[in-house]
Amino acid sequence: MASYLQIENISKSYGPKVLFDHIGFNINEGDKIALIAPNGSGKTSLLRILAGKDKSDSGGKIMFLKDIRIAFLEQEYTYDPEAPILSQILAASTDLTSLMDEEARFAHELRVRQLLTGFQLDDPGKLMKQLSGGEVKRVALVQMLATEADFFIMDEPTNHLDIDAIEFLEDWLGHARCTLLMVTHDRYFLDHVCNTVMELDHGSLYIYKGDYQNYLQKRQERIEHYDAETDKVRNILRRELEWMRSTPCARTGKAKYRKDAFYELKDRAEQVYRTRQLDLGEMGGASRLGTKIINCKDVSFWYGGDCYLDHFTYNFQRYERVGIVGRNGAGKTTFIRLLTGDRDPSDPGTLSGVIERGESLKIGYYSQQGISFDENQTVLETVNDTHLLSRFLFPHDMLNNRLSKLSGGEKRRLYLLTILMQQPNLLILDEPTNDLDIVTLNVLEEYLKEYHGTLLIVSHDRHFLDRLVDHLLVFCGDGVVKDFIGSYSEYRQYMLDREAEKRARAREEKVKAPAQPVRAVRERKLSYKEKKELEQLEADIAALNEEKSALEASLSGGLLDYAGLQAASERHAQVASLLDDKELRWLELSELS
Repeated sequence: MASYLQIENISKSYGPKVLFDHIGFNINEGDKIALIAPNGSGKTSLLRILAGKDKSDSGGKIMFLKDIRIAFLEQEYTYDPEAPILSQILAASTDLTSLMDEEARFAHELRVRQLLTGFQLDDPGKLMKQLSGGEVKRVALVQMLATEADFFIMDEPTNHLDIDAIEFLEDWLGHARCTLLMVTHDRYFLDHVCNTVMELDHGSLYIYKGDYQNYLQKRQERIEHYDAETDKVRNILRRELEWMRSTPCARTGKAKYRKDAFYELKDRAEQVYRTRQLDLGEMGGASRLGTKIINCKDVSFWYGGDCYLDHFTYNFQRYERVGIVGRNGAGKTTFIRLLTGDRDPSDPGTLSGVIERGESLKIGYYSQQGISFDENQTVLETVNDTHLLSRFLFPHDMLNNRLSKLSGGEKRRLYLLTILMQQPNLLILDEPTNDLDIVTLNVLEEYLKEYHGTLLIVSHDRHFLDRLVDHLLVFCGDGVVKDFIGSYSEYRQYMLDREAEKRARAREEKVKAPAQPVRAVRERKLSYKEKKELEQLEADIAALNEEKSALEASLSGGLLDYAGLQAASERHAQVASLLDDKELRWLELSELS
């Protein structure tokens, strides 16, 4: 197994803050690694150094296997807002395609079109400026995946994607023969795609082979071992301290080596392994909640020619926990803004129906956009409560840091604090998992499980939804909203079962109609005409299978122009349909032979 990447002695600091110090590791062909660390620990900095976008402070070595192709997905994707989707991708891939011959360029464009279809970007001529944030992320992913690189480096690939897009990406990467290093907070995605977890913790790297649960177990064992070693050091330190205080020679130069060792022990004994991350245990409960929360009666909302709510009626209840799911652009955030009254009065959308809010309602709304912090303010000026800030992983030495120096995840954590400290009795979280690290999410989940108020969550994080919600409002598009009692995984399985039942019924109906007269005369043998038909069917089926294989080779060969691709694709569909019909008729006749 080839070594794709070798790292030796790299470091990164920002001012006095050390992100990682003289670290090294190795990545082999076929490794699919999830990089985990608290926000602000240097995950993105590490990826940028590996991708050549930044430099190590300590020099060091970054050695990729010769001639392997590398693709890097950054969190922010730069694009031309006036460009159509397909043109944007092909233009951004010029460095790659300029080295290709005509056949390879056709194959590349075919891969792009196939991936666009897989990500449900059905109009490649749509302008980039018309896309939602989730659609822009899908375009960035298509551009990266179409390169068929040997090694993908990905920074939060699932951020801003809807669940359908996440599952498509999950399936693609799970089956791809590629090497992968990615930062992700999506635990289901991690388990289905990755075979290794790499943890960046207190400036050091730890590598765990296996899934997320194995990582949690092995990490806890490492911490317990570290703490046990620390206890041993403290016992030795106590004896050395007694020696330092009672022995006259300790004050002479004769025992300098022992005094030096004493101070090294002292430094080691004072190191405390803080496994506690975001601690919300003392945030307090929700404000008192009345019987009336939000009542919606016959609510419709249109924007332009699109319907986002169509005669929606629902009364939200005390203490219920609702997950809101659906494709990007289906109207989930619009719905939340209607519920909270956050809609801009100048919004040209048309609203009808009634939305009533309870008198005792105190809404805490965590929006995707967050709030506009003053970047020149310090952490303490933003939230003037050192106790709460400490519990939210803002230690004393960070309190005077300006917000401009915080990572994206640290800003989101500070924003979350400003929401929770208000003690709302209706907590609405719109994509709360974006930019929060896995450990923070775990503890946030524990807090929300004990939250004594009404909870509404818009999220693409399946693990987060499964742990926290009792039922779902599913935005199906065209204003249709369906209520499903159960978790997201139960809903997903329900939909898969329904689709399987539909396919099974379709097959049964297709078989049943022509098969009935055959069963009625099963005792008879094939007529001469039917024997000839059976022989012809066998020849036709063989010829169609051969044509189907040839079409598939042509479609994947990259030799066809766009018109040729369309024609071949249409003929492939026709051949597949003919095969189904002829194979079904062959089965009917073969039962009589």
